[in-house]
Amino acid sequence: MAYLHNIGSYFLMIAEMFRKPTKWSVMKQLILKDIDDLIIGSLGIIAFISFFVGGVITIQTALNIDNPLIPKYLVGFATRQSVVLEFAPTFTSIIMAGKVGSFITSSIGTMRVTEQIDALEVMGINSLNYLVFPKTIALMLYPFAIAIGMFLGILGGMAACVYGGYSTLADYIVGIQTDFEVFHIIYSFIKTFIFAIVLATIPSFHGYYMKGGALEVGKASTTSFVWTAVVIILLNYILTDMMLGQ
Repeated sequence: MAYLHNIGSYFLMIAEMFRKPTKWSVMKQLILKDIDDLIIGSLGIIAFISFFVGGVITIQTALNIDNPLIPKYLVGFATRQSVVLEFAPTFTSIIMAGKVGSFITSSIGTMRVTEQIDALEVMGINSLNYLVFPKTIALMLYPFAIAIGMFLGILGGMAACVYGGYSTLADYIVGIQTDFEVFHIIYSFIKTFIFAIVLATIPSFHGYYMKGGALEVGKASTTSFVWTAVVIILLNYILTDMMLGQ
């Protein structure tokens, strides 16, 4: 029953988030600040992880394709498919659940502990719209960060392939271009868009409705990461089956 209560409270929170909006002059500053904190502040870790994981995917693929009858361009093909379809949108989102999700939960949870949220309510401000809505709008730019991750993942694979001697640059580029489907990019960005909503709302829910003191803020951050990751993995399965399944 506790799970059902939390699910119901979560959807009620989302509905309440759109009621009694904050003035645009104030909201604009909140959105810009959250874009800086959540998106721009995450580009470094996304770029670093994407580049080197793309290289690892290439090396693993090349080492497992040691049959001379198998064309070398399949290394680039496998790297592109792995990065675009799963690594960039899903694996990166799970990592962001730890970085961005913990930040959102701890910041809102600290405001709850220090009674700043109560002060907002006393002043007649819709605290959910003031705190959660800007983060949701800011994370609508999350697909932009994932697009950079896709590019750098393929670039990292190219660097590992060429400098490691696993294949030639020409073969790798041919593999990237082979059987390319635009729908795979659309599928990845649809997943990313949905994951962005999850990354904004689930950590906000755990931070907003937490009770206790500073210790509970840490526990809420851990819980929000676990549930955000679980929901992302479940949605990934459902969306993949719906959009790519036969």
